[in-house]
Amino acid sequence: MNRLDHLITTFDLGLRTVFASPHAGRPYPGAGPDADLSDAEKAHAAALMRVNHVGEVCAQALYAGQALTAKNENVRAELERAAREETDHLAWCETRINELGGRKSLLNPLWFGGAFGMGAAAGLLGDKWNLGFLAETERQVEAHLDGHLQKLPEADARSRAVVEQMKTDEARHAQTAVEHGGAPLPQPVKWAMRLAADVMRKTASRI
Repeated sequence: MNRLDHLITTFDLGLRTVFASPHAGRPYPGAGPDADLSDAEKAHAAALMRVNHVGEVCAQALYAGQALTAKNENVRAELERAAREETDHLAWCETRINELGGRKSLLNPLWFGGAFGMGAAAGLLGDKWNLGFLAETERQVEAHLDGHLQKLPEADARSRAVVEQMKTDEARHAQTAVEHGGAPLPQPVKWAMRLAADVMRKTASRI
């Protein structure tokens, strides 16, 4: 696929990610009985799952940007494989948001565009940094999801099941990136990534 075809495919991905409902390739982890949550608990859980959904919107964009500028075909193939699993996460989060009576972030087009630019920039730095950026992103996402498991209502087994499976997948993506040659990122870059993620989480929980 040439660069123009990649750009067209990415534009189509952006439209589908932001405006369409994705379809998961794996069963929905939260298929068990739903708990009798209070309105306040539902609103709280929906806000957390909205943040997770934004994270998956960003993941789609990041992987697309990284794949677009990756130098090595094996690296590109690995990014595209991981992106397919992230599509499952996107679909699961949207399903759970709908079950809780919540809504997706109104800023999803902005999140997608910003994350795509970051991913493309990472790819331009070379494959070892591209994969290192992927590994660090997934580590931070894994830690973020662990925090959400502490914040979700104890009785909300469906949301917990979704987040647990996402956490497992993210840890595997990080390990795979390291195994393929991902380099550790400088500490200031890690701090900047955490700061950007914190801004996204605080904004997405409300808007």
